[in-house]
Amino acid sequence: PYVRVSMEEARRGTPEDRAVRVYADGIFDMFHSGHARALMQAKCLFPNTHLIVGVCSDDLTHKYKGFTVMNEDERYDAVSHCRYVDEVVRNAPWTLTPEFLAEHRIDFVAHDDIPYTSAGSDDVYEHIKKAGMFAPTQRTEGISTSDIITRIVRDYDVYVRRNLQRGYTAKELNVSFINEKKYHLQEHVDKVKQKVRDVEEKSKEFVQKVEEKSIDLIQKWEEKSREFIGNFLQLFGPDGALKHMLKEGKGRMLQAISPRQSPSSSPVREERSPSPAFRLPFFTSSPFFSPPHHSGSHYTGKEEDD
Repeated sequence: PYVRVSMEEARRGTPEDRAVRVYADGIFDMFHSGHARALMQAKCLFPNTHLIVGVCSDDLTHKYKGFTVMNEDERYDAVSHCRYVDEVVRNAPWTLTPEFLAEHRIDFVAHDDIPYTSAGSDDVYEHIKKAGMFAPTQRTEGISTSDIITRIVRDYDVYVRRNLQRGYTAKELNVSFINEKKYHLQEHVDKVKQKVRDVEEKSKEFVQKVEEKSIDLIQKWEEKSREFIGNFLQLFGPDGALKHMLKEGKGRMLQAISPRQSPSSSPVREERSPSPAFRLPFFTSSPFFSPPHHSGSHYTGKEEDD
């Protein structure tokens, strides 16, 4: 026979090392990290825990809570793939009865401590709490099925255009013909805007590169300009090399073209002995050549030498 353990026994260790059977139920629509964290807390309540998860059917959920995104088979399958779950109970009851608890040999029920108002009750877990079988868990803030649905409804047009772009038909999305054309037009306009933004971004990058190149060229030009000016002044400046070259060249030219200074007294010319007359052999022996005769003067060797 099934004998439920107390909280102290469960925390201390169950008799004969029997696993503590913990039950957690829910809808688990669009299974997300908030669901997984709640099941992780339930699994880690005791050192040795067997976690049983009850998933409500579509009929009960639509009746007491509302329409779901995922059908019951999809929700059963999603929960069964969570690593903290040891057992899945399909078509779980909305309110837990003593018969259900005994049938599944449940020791504790895990759920967040916020009163769950439903099915005409202020808290469907009130009788579980009174029986000392309730093990509270913490909700994960910022994530829930309702939050996810709110995001989709808020950005409905974005997701419709997204799915139209991915090949879904307007009929599958329950979109009218006019709205379909409107969404296609918006998609085209957004693409054009994106292209314009891309062009602007590329233009900014190009201008930035040009500015960097211009700054680099200006710096190089300034360096070259300073170098050119320095070389120019070194060559053509007041004390430049060209001036010294011109002065030196002018001095050499003046020295070359100016006459040499005459000495104060002419040197005495030494008398040279008369040199024998130079005659070419063939002239002296030629009958056609005869020495010139000067009238009124006597030809001497000295004149010939002069």
